[in-house]
Amino acid sequence: MSLRLTALDALHRSLGATMTDFAGWDMPLRYGSEREEHIAVRTRAGLFDLSHMGEITVSGPQAGEFLDHALVGFISALGVLRARYTMICREDGGILDDLIVYRTAENEYMVVANASNAQVVLDALTERTDGFDVRVRDDRDAYALLAVQGPEANGILGSVTDADLPGLKYYALLPATVAGKDVWLARTGYTGEDGFEIFCAPADAEHLWTALTEAGADKGLVPCGLSCRDTLRLEAGMPLYGHELTTELTPFDAGLGRVVRFDKTTNGGEFVGRKALEAAAAQAEAKAPRKLVGLVSEGKRVPRAEYTVVSTEGAPIGTITSGSPSPTLGKPIAIAYVDAAHAEPGTAVAVDVRGKHEPVEVVALPFYKRAR
Repeated sequence: MSLRLTALDALHRSLGATMTDFAGWDMPLRYGSEREEHIAVRTRAGLFDLSHMGEITVSGPQAGEFLDHALVGFISALGVLRARYTMICREDGGILDDLIVYRTAENEYMVVANASNAQVVLDALTERTDGFDVRVRDDRDAYALLAVQGPEANGILGSVTDADLPGLKYYALLPATVAGKDVWLARTGYTGEDGFEIFCAPADAEHLWTALTEAGADKGLVPCGLSCRDTLRLEAGMPLYGHELTTELTPFDAGLGRVVRFDKTTNGGEFVGRKALEAAAAQAEAKAPRKLVGLVSEGKRVPRAEYTVVSTEGAPIGTITSGSPSPTLGKPIAIAYVDAAHAEPGTAVAVDVRGKHEPVEVVALPFYKRAR
C-alpha cells in the first residue's frame, strides 16, 4: 500500500528533507540537524507540516451532547471558538486516543485525532451516534495543517495576517486570513512553546508555507520535522499515543484524570467508559500502583522506550515509555511508568541499557516549561 502524501510533499523534497513512513503518511523526519531544529523552536521559531493529523467534523443540534457521551470531557460546556484537550476511551476505560476538540460554531465541532488513530476515532464516533441528532464527517482530505511554534511565532505570523494574535487566547481559535488565504487559526501546539496551528485548504498549503518562510527569514524560522517535534514534546512532558497512552491504560493511569469530567449535566451524566473510569479514579485516589514520572541521567547512554527501570538493588520497578537526548537540558531524559514506591522526585533508580544499569534520578514532569 502506497504512503499518503501531504500537499507539501514536493516542497519538502526540494528542501532536502529526510522522509519517513509515519502512520501511513510520507512525512519529513528532519531537514538537516534535528538538534538545530529543536533549538530553533526553543529560541526562535520552527515551521511544521502536520497534515497527517485527522480532522473529523461533528455537527447537528445535539453535537455537544453527543460529544459529552462519546468522549470523557464536558464538551458541550466549551465556548464557541475555544478548544479543549480530551480523550476517547473504550467501555473498559482504555484510551483509544487523545484529542483536541475545537468548537467552530454553536452546533459544530472539529475533532482532531492523531494520525495513527484517525480511522479508529472516526469509527468509534460513528458507532456512538445512535439516539443523537448529529452528523460525523471525515474531513481528513479537506485540510492541510501547518504549525508555527516558538518565541518568534507571534511576530512572524503577525506580519502576514490582520488577525488579533495578542487577543487570541491559548486553546482558542478564530477564522482568519493569512497571506490572503482563509484559514482556521488556533493557538495550540505540541512543543511546549507559544505558537499557532493553521488549518487550511490543501491547495493553499504551499502558498502559506512560502509566505511564512519569507516572513520568518530575518527571525530565524526554520523548517522542522517530526524528529524534533518528538524531543520538544518529550521535554514538555506531553504524552504520545502508543507510548504514554494506550488501550491498556486509563487517563488516571497516565496522571491525566483531570480530563475526565464526571460532572457532566447532559445524557444523565452518562458517557462511554464512565463506570470503568470511576473505578480507576477510586484506585488512583487510594494509591495508584504505578505513576508516570520523568527520569534524568547524568551519563551519556540514552534510556529508550521499553527499557526496564530498576531499583538501586537491581529489581525491575518500571518501564520507559519515551526517551531521548535533551537538547535543552544537555543530558538524556525519559518518561517512565514506575512503581509508586519509587516515584518521588529525587529518588535514585537506574535503567537497564543493554545489560548495564545506568543511574538516573526521578524528577517531576515536565522537564522544561517556558517562561510566560
